[in-house]
Amino acid sequence: MTTKRPTIDDVARLSGVARVTVSRVLNGGPNVRDEVRARVMQAVETLDYKVNPQARSLAGGASRLLAFVFASDPENEPNSYYESALELGALRACLALGYQVLVQNVPQQTPDNQKRILDLITTQRCEGLILSPPYSDDVALIEAALAQGCKVVTVSPGGPGRGKADGVGVDDEAGGYDMTRELLRLGHRRFGFIAGLEGHLSADRRLKGFRRALAEQGLGEGDCVVLRGDFTFRSGTRLAPELLDHPLKPTALVCANDDMAAGVLSAAHGRGLSIPQDLSITGFDDAPVAGIVWPPLTTVHQPVKVLGQRAVELLVARLTGANVSQAAIFDELEHAVVTRQTTAAPHL
Repeated sequence: MTTKRPTIDDVARLSGVARVTVSRVLNGGPNVRDEVRARVMQAVETLDYKVNPQARSLAGGASRLLAFVFASDPENEPNSYYESALELGALRACLALGYQVLVQNVPQQTPDNQKRILDLITTQRCEGLILSPPYSDDVALIEAALAQGCKVVTVSPGGPGRGKADGVGVDDEAGGYDMTRELLRLGHRRFGFIAGLEGHLSADRRLKGFRRALAEQGLGEGDCVVLRGDFTFRSGTRLAPELLDHPLKPTALVCANDDMAAGVLSAAHGRGLSIPQDLSITGFDDAPVAGIVWPPLTTVHQPVKVLGQRAVELLVARLTGANVSQAAIFDELEHAVVTRQTTAAPHL
């Protein structure tokens, strides 16, 4: 006995919207409220509804293949939560929309990195590219891909990449600002900051927000020490001693992501420091590790899986003609400070 496969009408009934609304959501169309979009995607997941990609491909003569490009090197660095969550969100959206996604790691230091990415359009017949940082700010790459007739969506563009193609992200500067304001409210006045890799402009915007919050309180370069890490746990453990031994004696260490913050926390434990009584530590992303470490990490939540999902939806909207706007759009998702147990008033 075979079970009848769910249809688009079943999705419409379960989500309580019209069939045309379901179609608009599945094609990444605009003018759909976030609450309605979430309801439809929940119905898709509940019913295990799947678009038939073969039928769509035959009808349109297209490959229905998208490429998601990351700058990390899988040979030297494990796949971080940020990348894996983006990938998971993209995979879920592709499953619902009848597309496939090719995940490609192209290290930023590779001399022919732009060529390798552009070759995905011709050799793999990818119809669209999703570019993560720092490629999401590579204007030459974006323009070259668009010139080949390939649709492009950028994830977390922090500078010149925004406006060149459709994009999705959070307000990274506001995230860094809000976290620093919380630490200032607690009474901290001496800070350390571990930034991300050079060229990751979205992470640099977190540092910009940090500095803006300090400036509003009359604090400046003499009240903080800034080091640059590489987003890994290892770099947090490596840089923590330099911050802890600095003559400034920071009472709060702010990190550009949770992995580095977890490394700092480990190093602080190794010195016998009591967290947060002796030192406050914060991260960014709200990755699973933030709730696993002890004590649980205060951080900035950004909906990383939703970023991956929306990137695919924006791309499909361009590919299907659901979005015909001449101007690039940027879908800004909400962030929030998540206060856990690594922050408290300083013991001065």
